[in-house]
Amino acid sequence: MTVASIEDPQTVAPVEQEWSLGYSMVRGSVPLARIHTRRMLTLWQWDGDIEDAVLILSELAANAVRYARKPDALVGVRLALLEDRMLLIDVSDPMPAFPGFGSIVAPTPAQVSGRGIFLARALGARVGWFLSAGGSGKTVRAELLPRDGV
Repeated sequence: MTVASIEDPQTVAPVEQEWSLGYSMVRGSVPLARIHTRRMLTLWQWDGDIEDAVLILSELAANAVRYARKPDALVGVRLALLEDRMLLIDVSDPMPAFPGFGSIVAPTPAQVSGRGIFLARALGARVGWFLSAGGSGKTVRAELLPRDGV
């Protein structure tokens, strides 16, 4: 199994703000997660592109709902704003694998799905994933810098 690990950013900059919530694994949870994400980033006065962050969260949550659905499982969303103003977007699901992560390429114009990770990267996010504690699932993480790129 290939894991695209991301260095734990908490060793680089402490967490300044943090919020998390679990959502049912149904399509209707994705718009709700978007609303909550937009609200939190606005309240935190994050100086990055909030709409890009909301779009990235939406794509990652939609992927989790679509590909990792399990009865009675939740998709977990966590936002963390670090002291250096980097934003972490974590989306956790119960599937302990990410088949094909290392081979994600640009989608063709005819593709109607499979654009989430590619889109997140195109918007400037560094994206990776890691196994949850105990190996019972995974977390996909997108790291976004504020507009000034601090």
